[in-house]
Amino acid sequence: MSTTTVTAAARRHDLLYRLYKYYILDSIVIVREEGLKMLIRKRGLKFFGVICAYYLVRDTLLYIVLPLYLARALF
Repeated sequence: MSTTTVTAAARRHDLLYRLYKYYILDSIVIVREEGLKMLIRKRGLKFFGVICAYYLVRDTLLYIVLPLYLARALF
């Protein structure tokens, strides 16, 4: 592995760790302590938009694109 790959991987890991630590865990704590209504007030609707977009892309790939690709490869 080259040094560039190692630093890029470390940087990506650090970014994901910070995102998980400061944003996702904090959101879980807000929901547990103050409720979903307060999470909407603190994070805004953009937070739920990101979650909906994530699941939309994931489900589209999983249930539409992948079966079409596999069907095309088999037949």
